[in-house]
Amino acid sequence: MTRALLETGAARVVAVERDRRAVAALAELAAIDPERLAIVEADALEIDPAALVSPPRHIVANLPYNIATALLIRWLKRADDYAAMTLMFQKEVAERLVARPRSKDYGRLSVLTQWACEAKALFDIPARAFTPPPKVTSTLVRLTPRAAREKVPVEALERVTAAAFGQRRKMLRQSLKPLGGDTAALLAEAGIDPQARAEELDVAAFCRLAAAASR
Repeated sequence: MTRALLETGAARVVAVERDRRAVAALAELAAIDPERLAIVEADALEIDPAALVSPPRHIVANLPYNIATALLIRWLKRADDYAAMTLMFQKEVAERLVARPRSKDYGRLSVLTQWACEAKALFDIPARAFTPPPKVTSTLVRLTPRAAREKVPVEALERVTAAAFGQRRKMLRQSLKPLGGDTAALLAEAGIDPQARAEELDVAAFCRLAAAASR
């Protein structure tokens, strides 16, 4: 992947890698083009990608599946730092990112992703493309930060979606009770039917709910 990025003519590529074996392999590339390729040996969860290069920035990553969601949410919170993110996920996770309301894959991650970005699944990558092959199919997803998005506190959006989808089969008047306060009044302020269920609400409705919950 790193070689391919260099071949696209990227002005600078910073490769973040934790595995020392991979770091050693990348060092051979860095020796060929030290002006454009830098290697950072670190845990991706412990660094700020935006601090590594000047804008415009583009994150391109084959994410470790066990930390993919944690990394994604962290980057979504600062989506404006990036021109785009092209990320590889387990297919099931990718389907959640692009899912629409009233579908089985639509959930908290769908709302958070689509609030911050335009999400598009590009193509699937079969297990045989990797060595050793994983037991799952992967999907490449492109995330483009929205130029204009609802101005709501992301922490409130996280709380509301966590409560709503935590009991997704229940009506919102019940599932939102963990938020505390007057659930009926909260839903009324957001203009949402208290008998609706989480999977029925689009991103805009969740933003109204988060705005009301943050006041």
